[in-house]
Amino acid sequence: MNTQAHDILKNNVREKLAKNELVSSMTVRLVRGIEIAQIAKTAGFDSIYIDMEHSSLSVDTTGQICMAALSIGIAPFVRVPAKSPEWISRVLDAGALGIIAPHITSAHEAQKIVSYAKFQPEGDRSAAGGLPHLEYRAIPAAQAYPVLNKATMVIVQFETACSVDKADEIVAVDGVDMVLIGTNDLTADMGIPGQYDHPLVEKAFSTTIAACKKAGKHCGVGGLSSRPDLVEKFVKMGARYVSTGTDIAFLLSACTTKAKQVSDIQYT
Repeated sequence: MNTQAHDILKNNVREKLAKNELVSSMTVRLVRGIEIAQIAKTAGFDSIYIDMEHSSLSVDTTGQICMAALSIGIAPFVRVPAKSPEWISRVLDAGALGIIAPHITSAHEAQKIVSYAKFQPEGDRSAAGGLPHLEYRAIPAAQAYPVLNKATMVIVQFETACSVDKADEIVAVDGVDMVLIGTNDLTADMGIPGQYDHPLVEKAFSTTIAACKKAGKHCGVGGLSSRPDLVEKFVKMGARYVSTGTDIAFLLSACTTKAKQVSDIQYT
């Protein structure tokens, strides 16, 4: 492996997962400035993921935040709005260290995502030079692409009962690194929207975690920011990536607390 490229490009999330350590993530949907990366770093998060599926964030803004995160050792992931090669290659070229692909329901879909995200021989990602991941250095493709492939993570989301039923075959796909369970969409698909304590939710996590362990992959917890008790439960079961909530929710919660502190002051 090329030493120069390898020394430049690090993925702290991949390194922590390889040690079976727990990873924390913050979702970016609101903030347009690169300051959010430094805020995440100061707060102690390991990664951010920019949610282009449920926001109006542009590719340009997304890339700026990704590059800011890269420069301070925070792994930037992007949840793409569509599972197409155009979206996946653009956000990766812009600075993302991995993509989160929503609504994956089959091994065939997962294989497609890997092919879009990885350079040859692991995939069919179009050749690109001067990438921000390598600080725009002109490193030969034969040396740069293996390093980029290793650092780039493919995270697929389980948001339907069908996905869980096919967990073994989806997780077994070469190049898939992690499954992130979207608990809100999953419960809606199961006909139990918001019923996080339902036995079907625990079964979905146990099934997915078992499949991940069998394949040497990882499982992530999403959509449970309001239920730290369940997050802890699923981490103890083997999940190793926790999506803690959105910048919108964090800002609103802090603002609400401060406003209430003032409104609760007793005075005459």
